[in-house]
Amino acid sequence: MKKRMIIMLSAVAVVIVGVGLVKFFQIQAAIAQGKSWAPPAEAVTTVVASQQSWPATLDAIGSVSAVHGVQLAADLPGVVWAIHFESGQHVKAGTVLVELDTRQEVAQLRAAEAARDLDKINLDRAQKLLARQVISQTEFDQADATYKQAEAQVATVQATIDRKKIRAPFAGVAGIRQVNLGQYLAGGDPVVPLQSMDPVYVDFSVPQEEAGALRQGSTVNVTADSLGAIADGRITAINSVVDPSTRNLQVQATFPNPHARLRPGMFVDVKVYRGKGGTVISVPASAINYAPYGNSVFVVQSQKGPNGQPQKVVQQQFVTVGGSRGDQVAILTGLKPGQEIVTSGVFKLRTGAAVQVNNSVQPGNNPSPKPQDS
Repeated sequence: MKKRMIIMLSAVAVVIVGVGLVKFFQIQAAIAQGKSWAPPAEAVTTVVASQQSWPATLDAIGSVSAVHGVQLAADLPGVVWAIHFESGQHVKAGTVLVELDTRQEVAQLRAAEAARDLDKINLDRAQKLLARQVISQTEFDQADATYKQAEAQVATVQATIDRKKIRAPFAGVAGIRQVNLGQYLAGGDPVVPLQSMDPVYVDFSVPQEEAGALRQGSTVNVTADSLGAIADGRITAINSVVDPSTRNLQVQATFPNPHARLRPGMFVDVKVYRGKGGTVISVPASAINYAPYGNSVFVVQSQKGPNGQPQKVVQQQFVTVGGSRGDQVAILTGLKPGQEIVTSGVFKLRTGAAVQVNNSVQPGNNPSPKPQDS
């Protein structure tokens, strides 16, 4: 019995050792296979970095405002008697746009003029009597003061009538009318916005570090998504103080606007030219891997693969990014001319990753791109 038990245990041990050896060799084979496995190459597009002439510019976001722009409102309360303009109409300076009912004031004016005429007659009579020494100087002075008060009363009523005629203070374009015939207006109620459209201002802010590069008379260009490029303007005013909350400096440029393409309130992209530019390395914006810890690009290099054959891999390289121009971004440091860099697919790469270059379709690399119809 004891001998049979020993034989059984020996057989079980042999089986266990055999199974263990089989698994051991299987694991070793799997490890060897894993070491020889390499991930497939990522498909990317590339471009060779080259130096280009780059203008010295400063980019900002601006807002269009009118040189002359007001919201016309009722000066005195009254009922709208007549409207002499249409919404969107060009009006000249001094044009009467809206008249309020002045029938009561006209009647008061007639009464005031009658009293003034009577006081004038009394003054002339008093002057003749004073010359003949029939009345005293005091009586003459009283008649003169009465006449002047009557004249002032006429002027007061006439001014009230004039203030109920709402005129255009300058030539411009009337906005959408906000009143109707017969409507009662209180003092200060809006009537119509009026904007002078040519020229216009473009106000924008620049960081305080750029203040020394700005000069009055410098050329400024603006673009808008819906309008494209607009004619160049000039810097006409630079604020004398820096905003303490943002540390930005307010700048104002003046633009000719004969066709009213720029309208007050529009946001535009501003580009300030700061003299002669320089030579920089420019790359497509899609080549930049932006990150909080630093911006980088992936440089393509050649090396031997696991099978001994040459293959292309990428190396992450940190760079200093400058300004932008269309689809292009300027690289100030970290990149040399002639280096091949990845322009699409950078988000899926890491240092040492194998890549397969396919430049049949390239991302945009135009310094002056234009939108295309979809």
